[in-house]
Formats: sequence, C-alpha cells, structure tokens
Amino acid sequence: MWLLGVSVYAVAVFQRGSLGVAGLAAASHFHAGPAALSMFTIVQLLVYAMMQVPVGLLADRVGPRRMLATGLVLMAIGQLGVALTDSLPTAVAARVLVGAGDAMSFVSILRLIAAWFPPHRCALLTQLTSLAGLVGNLASVLPMAALLQASGWTTTFVVNAGVALVLLVPVGFLLRDRPGGGRTAKPIHTASVRRQLAEAWAQPGTRLGTWTHTCTMFSSCVFGLLWGFPYLVKGVGLPTATAGILLTELVVTGAVFAQVFGIVASRWPAIRHRLALTVVVAIMVSWTVVLAWPHPPVWLLAAHILVISAGGPASMLGFEHAREANPPQRAGTASGLVNIGGFTASVIGMLLIGVTLQVFAGLGAAAYALAFSLQFVLFAVGLAQMVRYGRMVARRERIPLRTRRG
Repeated sequence: MWLLGVSVYAVAVFQRGSLGVAGLAAASHFHAGPAALSMFTIVQLLVYAMMQVPVGLLADRVGPRRMLATGLVLMAIGQLGVALTDSLPTAVAARVLVGAGDAMSFVSILRLIAAWFPPHRCALLTQLTSLAGLVGNLASVLPMAALLQASGWTTTFVVNAGVALVLLVPVGFLLRDRPGGGRTAKPIHTASVRRQLAEAWAQPGTRLGTWTHTCTMFSSCVFGLLWGFPYLVKGVGLPTATAGILLTELVVTGAVFAQVFGIVASRWPAIRHRLALTVVVAIMVSWTVVLAWPHPPVWLLAAHILVISAGGPASMLGFEHAREANPPQRAGTASGLVNIGGFTASVIGMLLIGVTLQVFAGLGAAAYALAFSLQFVLFAVGLAQMVRYGRMVARRERIPLRTRRG
C-alpha cells in the first residue's frame, strides 16, 4: 500500500519539477520574460498551498485512494494542456490543474501511513516518502532535459501526462485506505469541518510544524523548481551541462539527508527541533557566503547546494510535530496545515525573485544576487516563529497530560 502511494508522490514531484530545467525553453516557447515565466510555477504552487487544508480534510473523510486517483487524472490533463498550447495564459491554466493534482498526493500518503503503520515507524516512513519524492525530482532534471532536447516541447509534456496515467489503474484497483478495507467516506458537515480545522490549528505542535516546514523548505524549493538553473547559467555563467549536474546534486544529497534525518527523528525525537533550527542557520550562512562572493567557483556552488539540499528533508520534521500533537483522525487535516507553510513561502520567494530580476535586468549577474538576497526576509520571520513555538511546545510537554486541553 505504501509503495503504491509513494509511486504517486514520485510522479507528482516529477510533474511539479518538470519546468525546473525547461525554464529557458519555456521562455522561448511562450516568448515570456522572467516575471511572466515565474507565473508558471508560482500559480502552480499557490494552488498547491491553497488546497492543502481542503485536501487534508477530504483525505480524513473520503480516503487516500480517491484523492490519489483524482490527483493523477488532474496532473495528466494539465500536462497535456501544457504540451498542446502556444498560449501563455492557457499554459498557466493547465499548470493550475497540475498543481491541484499534485496537492492531493503527499497529505494523502501521510494519511495512508497513519492508517497502515504503528506510530513509532511514522517518522522514518515520512522521510522515506520524501526520498521517493526526491527520486521524482531527480527524474525531472537530467532525463527531462535530455528528452526536451531530443524530442521538443510537445512530445516531452505528452510523455509527462502519460506517466501519470500509467499509475491510475493500479491505484484505482489495488490501493486500500486502511487494513481490512471497509468504507472510509464520512459525511462532510460545515460545522464539523470547522471544528476539526480549529482543533488542529489550536495545537502548538501544529503551528511549530507549519513554521518548521516554512523555514526549512522554501529556499531549496525556489532554487530547484525555478530559479536555480537560470541563476547558474545566466547569473554565474556556468555551461548548461554543469548547471544540470549541480541541480542533480541538489536531489541526490537531499536523498542522503532524508535517510539520515528519518533515522535521527525516529531514534531521538527530542532533538528534532534543534536539528531543524541548525539546518535553517546553515542555509542562511551558506547563502551569505555565496551571494557575497563576486564570482563563486564551482566548488563553492557545489558546497552551497549540499547545504541547501538539507532543507527539504528537514521540512519533513514539521509533520512529526503535528502528528504528535493531534489524534489519528485529524492526521490529514494537521498535515495539510503544515504543508501550507513551505509552499506558501516558496510562492512568495519565487515571486520576489522574478519581479526583482525583471526590474533590475540591466544589472546582469548582480540582479541575481540582489534577488536571492530577499530570501533573508522569509528566513528571519520563519526562524523567529520556530523559536517561539518551539518554546511553547517545550512548556506544554512539561505539563502533566491529564491537565492539558485541546
């Protein structure tokens, strides 16, 4: 059951990242500048973020199988739309469907994990799910670039749609929401939905999870999904092949961090918060060094990507905070709230970078340094909230269980 679920997630991340190395090709295909180009990924991720709470609620009530199957259909339709149009507005609308389908994957799989596995295994399985996503991300770098160069725009995105449709049959017929089968769907009432959402958000652990996800994830997401390739090629002046290798490093080293963090979070749960804080500070220091270096060499960029690749796996620690703070019947809802954080911050970061590059295009390479420096605003806000809710959770854990409320 878990393998079926993570297969959908790997495909969803592949679809999400399919514009990562196609950014320059998309600019040529649609005759779009940096700000317009950024709308592809921004709109897609904005839809993803906005759907996390509804998806979490639905995963709790109608079950992961229906959500994952619906997501595959939406992603396939969206990628076909991108493949067959030369119109930028139509392509953006198609990517909305890709974002909607993608949004149904990760939270549904967390709900599946909560139903099929004991709590002490959930942290490791969450990281392994993240690892499967990194495999999908890896497929969206070099293989995607090779296919795009060999077959062109239309064929590449038709193939992407086909990849999503291939999984629809096994998911629809073989996946089960929980052991023993049975009916998962529950009636959806506005009052109960509002109460479930309020109860999940009232938990300090849910809020800590949301801000952990926000602050650890967004930088690697912005870099890997949209602006890393243009930065390496146009901002730094690297050959496209070298840039592709460095983006592949982002995925490969992230996979290593996912395994390490999964083991650490399972064996020593008390250090999860400190581990996430350490990752955030390390990413901030790394960006400071790279942006202050006039012409960063390849070795420094490789070291920088090694550091920021830890952000995605570290963001998975946020789901553990939320899982521990909520009962199993609120697992999907709480996970949806957490998942909003990193993707909302990623949308903001992508938009800020795109607009800055458009406005300061005359600065050349310096425009990229200026644009990426705006990330520190998001880091500052997120880090402050992580510290705040980390202290709140620590105080709450010292209160005897029988006296807690919520």
